[in-house]
Amino acid sequence: MEPALRPSTFAMEKATFGLEISAMSADQYLHYQASVEQVGPEEAEAVAAIVASIERTSEFTCRKDGHGTRQQHAKGVGFLRGELIVYDGLPEHLRQGLFKDARSYPIIVRLSTAFNKSDRVRSPRGFAIKVLGVTGPKATDDDNSTNQDILLVNHASYFADTKAYLDGAQRNFERSLILPEFLFRVGGFCSRALVALADRTGIHIPMLLRALGDPGNNILGETFHTEGALRFGDHVARLRVAPMSESVRKLTGQPCHDGDDVVLKSVVAFFKDNSAEYELRAQLCTDLKRTPIEDASIDWPEDVTPPQALGKITLPRQDADSPARRAYANEVLSFDPWRCLEAHQPLGSIMRVRRDAYRTSRTLRQKQNEGMVKQPPGEPRQISDLPN
Repeated sequence: MEPALRPSTFAMEKATFGLEISAMSADQYLHYQASVEQVGPEEAEAVAAIVASIERTSEFTCRKDGHGTRQQHAKGVGFLRGELIVYDGLPEHLRQGLFKDARSYPIIVRLSTAFNKSDRVRSPRGFAIKVLGVTGPKATDDDNSTNQDILLVNHASYFADTKAYLDGAQRNFERSLILPEFLFRVGGFCSRALVALADRTGIHIPMLLRALGDPGNNILGETFHTEGALRFGDHVARLRVAPMSESVRKLTGQPCHDGDDVVLKSVVAFFKDNSAEYELRAQLCTDLKRTPIEDASIDWPEDVTPPQALGKITLPRQDADSPARRAYANEVLSFDPWRCLEAHQPLGSIMRVRRDAYRTSRTLRQKQNEGMVKQPPGEPRQISDLPN
């Protein structure tokens, strides 16, 4: 578990910060203004190509599977109720947007894997949070929900921008739909060897190979990251969720890929007898050179902007999977990084394309499944909307 600057208590009492965090001030961080984003000349064309590809892949998978599915992270592997507790005593530069006041929010968490295949094909893990009961101006005019979605994956960096995603991910994903599963296993084996070599030598390898080379570890022990930057009130940040309780920290690095549905089974078995705690943290942008917004492939150095604690996620013991809960999370719910407060608007090329990509995928999936699901798609208004 990487170090974070955080309160000395994990409850909602008044927090006492160490000297290091108390010495920090908002002046160290870049102040948000619209000009922090710079749209490249190829972006509009790349976005259109990605949307067109999503339309083709959505039609293909619907014909193959007999129903509409998500185009990314289609395989749900755990569906959870929990609580986000915003720490009291946060310094002013962290008391932004959702984190302005010390309070708790009910949350729904959908765990997922990137490939809709056997878990023997190791793939990136996802941790999607839906925070219920938020108030304030929203980032888009068509968002009339009272929810804030936070989408994270277990890779700190991502494709650099929209064009890189089109060339390195979307086109390859479309080609891969006709490939047999054993080729994914072979590709994963080779990619893991290249990732290990890159980690030893420092050589650069494409993001696609890092994704294919995911080690396939226990999802509950992973640290998860937003795939780019987002507005953080007066500032700009990347967020992460890290294991905090010993119950999940001890799962970090533990293999979990020896069965077709072993990830879901491991999550269900864990939450039958255990609770879990994670910490939500922010890295704040200091400048556009060392902590860039438009290039999501560059990690923000922790010696430049250390992760700072915002709050705690608690997930109690529960049944993490049931037919009703799975159907609701997979078919009724949708997660979208642009379903958010204006204070947390996604920023940068890779986040802008997700506005159109997620809307296209969601709209097609819902249309394809009309008459096939008992409950129409929609946003939850209370935590009890997630079935037991």
